[in-house]
Amino acid sequence: MAETVSHHEAHHESGDQYANAPLPQRLTVGGWRVALIIASFSISLPTFLNGAQTSLALGFWPAVLAAFLAGLCLCLGGCLTSLVAVRSRLNTYLLIRRSFGPGGAGLVNVIIAVVHFCWFGVNVSFLGDAVAAAGQGFGFQPDFGLVVVGGAALMALTTIIGFRALDRLAMIGVPLLAAMIVAVCIAAARRHGIVLTPPATSPYHMTFGIAVSAIIGGDMLAITTLPDLSRYTRTRKGAVLSMALSYPFTAPLLMAGAALAALATGETDIMRMITGFGFGAWALLLLVMPTWTLNSLNLYSASLSLSATFPQVPRWAFVIFGTVVGTALALMGIIEGFIPFLVLLGVTIPPFAAIYVIDGWTKFRDADPAASIENLRGVHWPAVTTWAVTSSLAAAALHYDFTLSTVPALDATVFASLLYLALRRLALPAGAAPQSAAATN
Repeated sequence: MAETVSHHEAHHESGDQYANAPLPQRLTVGGWRVALIIASFSISLPTFLNGAQTSLALGFWPAVLAAFLAGLCLCLGGCLTSLVAVRSRLNTYLLIRRSFGPGGAGLVNVIIAVVHFCWFGVNVSFLGDAVAAAGQGFGFQPDFGLVVVGGAALMALTTIIGFRALDRLAMIGVPLLAAMIVAVCIAAARRHGIVLTPPATSPYHMTFGIAVSAIIGGDMLAITTLPDLSRYTRTRKGAVLSMALSYPFTAPLLMAGAALAALATGETDIMRMITGFGFGAWALLLLVMPTWTLNSLNLYSASLSLSATFPQVPRWAFVIFGTVVGTALALMGIIEGFIPFLVLLGVTIPPFAAIYVIDGWTKFRDADPAASIENLRGVHWPAVTTWAVTSSLAAAALHYDFTLSTVPALDATVFASLLYLALRRLALPAGAAPQSAAATN
């Protein structure tokens, strides 16, 4: 019986033995184990940067409140996707495949892979900054571009060969990163005092709703693909518990840490904070391990998604392609548009989860999980149309600063849910009742 599970192992299982079938009950674990893994997702350099920029725009208490509300939204979304996974024991790919059809799932896989490539670019930028700052500490100035290209190549090699050992080291790297953030906060408070108000002329401008959306967007891919992990949770109660113990606590705690450091120093780059407080270049190198692991996981997940869509292409080819795309994005300065990138994720990714959650609670509620993924039509047009329309309208609304609830991610999720239910009903033959126990699509 499996005693532990990691995000990578969940992907490994879903990529191999149970890629196309429900997970057996004997492999499930307690919800608290999953909660620890999910909580660790929030402890990352991109999350720190998001928190630092948000706090410089809004101030301490509004930023922490935004993180708490985003944490509650993520908790709710995570509960819904996790419960569907626990009921069916299906991974994300199979849930999307039965809702979108095999052809529609291919479109979703490509989009999710592109998002992983973007995250790769963001994280390799952090790696370049960390190594460049560490080099200054040792008395030399590495070239950012060379560090990014070299680091990306090593990450690709790690992903192709296999990164099990690196993934184990990440379990050490996450607590070390958390400890480093605490140390930076204490050093900032000692040197500059506790500052709670934003600077009079902040370089970052965002509304409270945009801040909430950016925080949600940062974790929305994780929420959407959570079934890869949460299907290992033994009970439905454990699934809800794992969400309640993670996002509502980790999001505001990390925001508080990033806000205290950023407001005291006026800086958003944790690498500069570490060197400025004299922690030494060795501390910067500690940041490399979780970043390296996270990017290997981005490449691994993206290559799995694309391999499922284009089985004739070897997985290593997608790893190399993703590395080239992600590296190019890093060199083009994707990190400069970080908040808009997160907000865009917050309106384009939630419709995927909303669609398979609705199907999980309605069309496939009483269906046998194994039977529900057989004999699927090529494309389920109500699902594909819902995503296309919602994403297009949401992107246009962002461009023109239009929101209904002031939180674009929430607008997109509610609109996608209502549109999908309406289109599904319109797609039914005249006089037909909505499916509940049927396994067909």
